Amino acid sequence: MSAPPRIRPIEKFGQAVAKCSTELSVYGKCIVADYNAVHKDKCANEFMKLKNCYLAAAKK
Repeated sequence: MSAPPRIRPIEKFGQAVAKCSTELSVYGKCIVADYNAVHKDKCANEFMKLKNCYLAAAKK
């Protein structure tokens, strides 16, 4: 019995991104809403939701 094929990190990331499209869209809209005034912590809540979604999706 052979081991299952190894998933490359970029493939794993791509799978996680696909599962977090809603969070990515919300974060992107927040940044684009006033892209000339981007500053530290702008859209921090949206970013944290996106990050948490990526982390949860990557564990699966």
